[in-house]
Amino acid sequence: MNLFHKRGTEPPTSPWNRIKWHEATERVRRMQTRLVKALERGNLGQAKKLQRLLVHSTAAKLLAVRQVVSNRGKKTPGIDGMVWKTPQAKYQAAMNLIPHGYHALPLRRVYIPKANGKRRKLGIPTMHDRAMQALYALALVPVAETLADPNSYGFRKERSVADAMAQCFCVLAKRNQAVWILEGDIHACFDEISHEWVLEHVPLPHQVLEKWLKSGVLDGGTLEETTEGTPQGGIISPVIANLVLDGLETVLNDAFAQTRQARYAHKVYLIRYADDFIITGESKALLEEEVRPLVNDFLTERGLTLSPSKTRIVHIQEGFEFLGFHLRKYKEKLLITPSKKSVKHILTKIRELIKHAWSWSTARLIDELNRVIRGWANVYRHVVSKETFSKIDSDIRMRLWRWARRRHGTRSAAWRRTRYFTTDNGRWGFRDPKTGKTLLTMTSVPIRRHVKIRSEVNPYDPQWEVYLEQRQQRRMPWAAGNTTRYTLWKRQDGTCRWCGGNLRLDIEAPETFHVHHRVWTCHGGSEALKNKQLLHDVCHRQLHAVYDSTGAGTGQVTDLTFDGLSRVR
Repeated sequence: MNLFHKRGTEPPTSPWNRIKWHEATERVRRMQTRLVKALERGNLGQAKKLQRLLVHSTAAKLLAVRQVVSNRGKKTPGIDGMVWKTPQAKYQAAMNLIPHGYHALPLRRVYIPKANGKRRKLGIPTMHDRAMQALYALALVPVAETLADPNSYGFRKERSVADAMAQCFCVLAKRNQAVWILEGDIHACFDEISHEWVLEHVPLPHQVLEKWLKSGVLDGGTLEETTEGTPQGGIISPVIANLVLDGLETVLNDAFAQTRQARYAHKVYLIRYADDFIITGESKALLEEEVRPLVNDFLTERGLTLSPSKTRIVHIQEGFEFLGFHLRKYKEKLLITPSKKSVKHILTKIRELIKHAWSWSTARLIDELNRVIRGWANVYRHVVSKETFSKIDSDIRMRLWRWARRRHGTRSAAWRRTRYFTTDNGRWGFRDPKTGKTLLTMTSVPIRRHVKIRSEVNPYDPQWEVYLEQRQQRRMPWAAGNTTRYTLWKRQDGTCRWCGGNLRLDIEAPETFHVHHRVWTCHGGSEALKNKQLLHDVCHRQLHAVYDSTGAGTGQVTDLTFDGLSRVR
């Protein structure tokens, strides 16, 4: 199977613009599936061979570079100052991903502020090192998913914060369930992981792992050695961190839940998201005297410790915060609401946005606000958030009124109200008088209970493929958030019209998308739905690169049907 479109009679273009991404993805997926099957059979030798085949695969190398040049840090260089911008540079970078003789360069240290006033350390690898990590991650993630704890939800495909909250509801909501909770937070998790443990237990070649772990950090012109930890900022670091913490749930189950009766008596359940976790228990003494020592022993073996300031034991009627949510029982009813800290953060963000929008057009202001409002509302739409949504809407309305008053200081209040504000069934609205574009309000987002993913699901195991497809179909109407995108997604049967690959519009999907105009707007193309198609962002760039190289930019692109090239009339 050839990974590249045939060049034909068109002018020469970079091989990067002729890659069949769907076929590359399918080839890597097949090898990952075989890897999972080998692990399930207990054939570790076959699993290692498949990992080796995967990291030497051209398809995997191309996908690794695509991941690096598509994420947020694609314009952030490492210590070598290199950034891959051109198709030629991207293709050459993929061909240079050769494991034999590989040497990692030191990380570039940067600091980002934290909510508590402190600064978080980030280590920025070079582009080449990031691509090598992405390449080996393709071979490591299926193993991590196979070995993962059932109720671990952070940095895992098909799982999200909403699943963690749904599990919290399952183990805390009923009358006869646990009432004491151990809030656990690991002190500097990424910075203190034991290198010896990682080299011994993480199923990757030692020589490659050691080069990443011991690469050093360049901080302000000073080269520092790295004797422990894995850098926050590395693509493979979250996978390694999950592998380090996986097994804690098994330790607790072995100690307290050998039988159904024992589990019911102790009510010990673990819910973990990255390095944040909670453990439920029947009594405070059980959590303090039996559970906490087990957790400490488990972490000490891996070079980690619990944070004394953030680890505490609370009663469910006192309430606690977890992953930006507040959980508390009022008498016998469990309510999960957005935390005060999260509400304060979103209000500050919206106020700052409106404050800096004095000279913006109304349409731009609405676009920026809709992006922020939709993202926050989608996160908290699964819990008790209606009252919070209403309060945030009231604050936004007040800020927008001040924005309009400052923008039109000589106009009357009635004029400003008529120009910008609308009322529909008692609900206020804000619109752009020129384009008619309207602002999304949080109260217009319906509250819907999230259906938790089944704990045993492995997205790389074919037996769960139908289940995951059905789950995506159920979530798509609300996850798309944009009616145009959702309409195009349905019309295209959920596939990209350029490569034929699946389009994932859910809020956890890392892929980005573009609404492409068949007749380009610069040549008079309309905004009608019949003139639009939904494409992967990388496919959209590939399409324009091909048509620009063939001189077809002034033509019309027909309804693309997966073969990509030469679709110009």
